[in-house]
Amino acid sequence: MMQKMGMKVDEVANVIEVIIKTKSKDIVIEEPSVTLVTVQGQAMYQIAGGRVSEATPQAVPTAIGEEDAQLVAQQTGRPFDDAKKALLEAGGDLAKAILILKDQPSSQVQA
Repeated sequence: MMQKMGMKVDEVANVIEVIIKTKSKDIVIEEPSVTLVTVQGQAMYQIAGGRVSEATPQAVPTAIGEEDAQLVAQQTGRPFDDAKKALLEAGGDLAKAILILKDQPSSQVQA
């Protein structure tokens, strides 16, 4: 009957966590049941159950100063691009970025 109405319901398998981000908080739902409902080409996700918690989002810098990245690159002997990625991962913290680069091979720096 639902197919005749153009409605399709599918369970989303292996969902570990759903995060709803707002300006003031993150709502984290652990191990929920998630269903994808498609009605006339419009997709909707239904989230049920799970443990719910709230967290204050941490500000992550979106722009890293070129001078900071150059300093990290010089201190570690690593390429400029690796230094920028490490700074982003470290939230702009120079010392932490240097430690990240000293502890990881170049292929493991995440963006």
